Amino acid sequence: MLPVLGIFAAVLLLAAAALWVAILVNGPAVLDAVDRSSGGARKVELVESAPYGTQPTQKLGYYAPADTRNRLPVLIFFHGGSWQSGDPDNYGFIARALAPEGFIVVVAGYRLGEEGRYPAMLQDTAAAIAQVRSDVGRFGGDPDRIVLSGHSAGAYNVVQVAVDQRWLHEAGVPQSSIKGVAGLSGPYDFYPFASEATKLMFGTVGAGPESQPINHARSNLAPMLLIHGEDDTLVKPRNTHALAAAISEAGARVETQFYPEMDHNKPLISLASPWRDSAGIAVRIAKFAHRVTDVSVPVQAERP
Repeated sequence: MLPVLGIFAAVLLLAAAALWVAILVNGPAVLDAVDRSSGGARKVELVESAPYGTQPTQKLGYYAPADTRNRLPVLIFFHGGSWQSGDPDNYGFIARALAPEGFIVVVAGYRLGEEGRYPAMLQDTAAAIAQVRSDVGRFGGDPDRIVLSGHSAGAYNVVQVAVDQRWLHEAGVPQSSIKGVAGLSGPYDFYPFASEATKLMFGTVGAGPESQPINHARSNLAPMLLIHGEDDTLVKPRNTHALAAAISEAGARVETQFYPEMDHNKPLISLASPWRDSAGIAVRIAKFAHRVTDVSVPVQAERP
């Protein structure tokens, strides 16, 4: 019996390792499939997929929980991928993590690669938000109670459009409709550009310090929640430390959460089943989003 149990345990370990490698290699598509198979639909429905521009990546996926009798706050999530890759169709697990907590969740894409070079990714982010504000009421969402969120490059996109008022203004989005921002593993202070991705996406078009969220801290920013893994070697945690310090010094509201032994992708992976309950990141984001969108309760400043 013991040899059989040992073989069974070894097979399970190999399967778990193979799954983890598949997620790291194939990314969000595998993660989304694992989440669906292990966690189910959680009574969350994709109610519409719609373009907001002419490019294939300029698209939105609207997800709603089963009960939308009340007008729900809206959470818009922008994917990562070094501004080079990513497809919102592979991020349904974000909606299944957060929509059951009482949100309309929209997963958004944007132009990638050369077509998405600065400032195109920000123009797309603002345009996507404008389109959501126009359409989300049809699905039970409140267009004036929006929380922005994103991972990695997507975290940069949402933080930068929230701190630099130019982009939302040009898209016709009232600043007041953005109630909060939740960034995961985001780059917020990376000038001068050192990596190949940032050189391509920012350096080739002559972007400078104005492209950095850290340089736009002000007292009237929407509240922010910044999450980072302490073992992130791709986007170092100092980005979150630096931005949080700048926002706090400016007098705006900011919360930070650093997770030991988490690398760049683990905060994102922790939003999917079967890992969803391990770190409590989905719960942390949901509590933050409810707090900042609750019009009956004033938001209190929290220091990192």
